[in-house]
Amino acid sequence: MADVKALVSRLMTLEDRIIACMRCGNCQAVCPMFGATHMEADVARGKLALVDDLAHELIRDPDAVADKLGRCLMCGSCQANCPSGVKIMDIFLEAREIVYNYQGLSPVKKAIFRVVLGNPKLFNVSMRIGSPVSHLLFKKDHSAQKTVSSPLLRPLIGDRHIRSLPNTPLHVRVGSLNEPRKAGGMKIAFYPGCMGDKYYVEMAEACLKVFKHHNVAVYMPSDFACCGIPAVSSGDGKAMVMYLRKNLELLAASDFDYIVTPCGSCAGTMKEYWPKYARRIDDAAALLARKLAGKTMDVTQFIVDVLGVHAVAPRDNAVDVTYHDSCHLRKGLGVQSQPRELIQANPGYHFVEMKEAERCCGCGGSFTLFHYDLSMEIGQRKRNNIVDSKAPIVAAACPACMLQLENVLATNKDSVVVKHPVEIYAESL
Repeated sequence: MADVKALVSRLMTLEDRIIACMRCGNCQAVCPMFGATHMEADVARGKLALVDDLAHELIRDPDAVADKLGRCLMCGSCQANCPSGVKIMDIFLEAREIVYNYQGLSPVKKAIFRVVLGNPKLFNVSMRIGSPVSHLLFKKDHSAQKTVSSPLLRPLIGDRHIRSLPNTPLHVRVGSLNEPRKAGGMKIAFYPGCMGDKYYVEMAEACLKVFKHHNVAVYMPSDFACCGIPAVSSGDGKAMVMYLRKNLELLAASDFDYIVTPCGSCAGTMKEYWPKYARRIDDAAALLARKLAGKTMDVTQFIVDVLGVHAVAPRDNAVDVTYHDSCHLRKGLGVQSQPRELIQANPGYHFVEMKEAERCCGCGGSFTLFHYDLSMEIGQRKRNNIVDSKAPIVAAACPACMLQLENVLATNKDSVVVKHPVEIYAESL
């Protein structure tokens, strides 16, 4: 059980942040959860009311509090549309940590966050072992998305359609990189993220192809730790600090101009949450985290704004492609035009805007694991907008969104293919 005095102090800090909420209801109009359930408790205003009375609710029914706070995609739509500028995401993350400090993390989450994700080498080995086993448990769907599903695991994961694990992750294919600057040119630290290293490996390789084409030297250790967003979202601040120590140590070992990542969630975490959690380590770590946050860029933003890649006229036989705005990328980082510009840098594609491109796809990281039916209901609305665009390809600049889009499209037996904008641009090189 957590120290009561520490909990009281944190609760008082939360109360000070909530005061600015006017209960105007603007969050209701943009909340994907409310759009699916029409329940006031699922909208930001309702959750802030819960947080406002968190001390009493924790004592009365901590499990119910945890469940209500967990029914949130952390998409940031409410915060982006709050006229009072309330830092709703910070409040929710703090509230989750308070709840789980009071209640205690489940043994499963502790094992995942502190043992597997907390030890990059163990995580790498477990994924390499898991790949051949997964091929035995899953069967091909023969879908356009090249997904697999598992009737044997349906009681655990439902009728979920996912890409098969690659036989070799990025860190095995490429190894550690620390390339010298080319004729005094640019050097970046490439942070592929867990999904880029171990799942969407072709997407990460497309990034490396682009960097090579533009003579950008790359620093990429083979044992980066998780960025921390899964642990932070689940209220495990201790695990976040574990990952941060490791990543700060690796990033302090080389000189570079930018940190570039193809994952909007990773970029948002590194820019916003690394400096906050680094303060729990020491002043030197906090200073380094702030410095690194200022260098962090999404890969589409880097290619367009720094490398100067821009749209070109499409060919007559260009293939239509539409684009889904990842929440952390657009609402958190303001990266909106760059992915579209990058897609249009390949003359073989013609860009088509979909309806509600900025609306959440329903993934929300671990939200889709614990609230799968709601995740799929929200995802169905996104799927409908994709199909209505008539484009045979949809791009998304966040691997978590790609995972969700592939699942919902495969479930509906749609022929639309999911790609990262970098993959589309790299095809033209």
